[in-house]
Amino acid sequence: MQDQAMGVALPERKRQPLLALLALIPLAACSPYADAERDVAAGGRGLAKLNPSPQQGYELVLTLKDAPGPFAVVEGVAQYDARNYAACGRIVPATGTAGRITSQEPIALRQVGENEYRGTFYLDRMQDEDYYGRGVCHWALTGVGAMLRATTGEADTRFLTFIDKERMDAGSRVTRHYPRADYPRIEEIIGYGASGEEDPSSYRADLRDALFSTTTTVQKLAP
Repeated sequence: MQDQAMGVALPERKRQPLLALLALIPLAACSPYADAERDVAAGGRGLAKLNPSPQQGYELVLTLKDAPGPFAVVEGVAQYDARNYAACGRIVPATGTAGRITSQEPIALRQVGENEYRGTFYLDRMQDEDYYGRGVCHWALTGVGAMLRATTGEADTRFLTFIDKERMDAGSRVTRHYPRADYPRIEEIIGYGASGEEDPSSYRADLRDALFSTTTTVQKLAP
């Protein structure tokens, strides 16, 4: 889920991605961006830079209900995209078009109650800059999310949630429901990514009384 020489893997630089983004398109061996591409492939940030002094702070709040057991891994992520990538991104020789520029930055979630986790992120976390000599790339937050896993074992189910910027701005929350039977893992599927359903009635009738949920909300921090 990295893109060109700019992206960064979702908090799983050791982990699995929360969302499916664009596949990494190989650069020619002689490309001046080959080192950046290799860094991205290894889980790095490539050419993308962080703003050294972000100011627009928000808090991600993740609340669990009827959890089927403990979660050893609870990690957050903020996804950023260069909104003007077509004008500032690297031109892919094979197509003559600019590649999408995206980065996922980890949000450290701390447990503040039996069923609640909180973590700080910034709208202006990424550094606007002319990365490819075609003009300044302007970053924007796309949304934030979280991943939960029963243990550190990669065979366990990854329970995923995400709230996009539009819903954040509207002050709404996202509640997703998951079958309790998927915890801690589905034996037939290693590392299954469970995105859940917002509407619990989407599940078969026999599962509706055996669900747990995550609720994701976002609130602006005082300056």
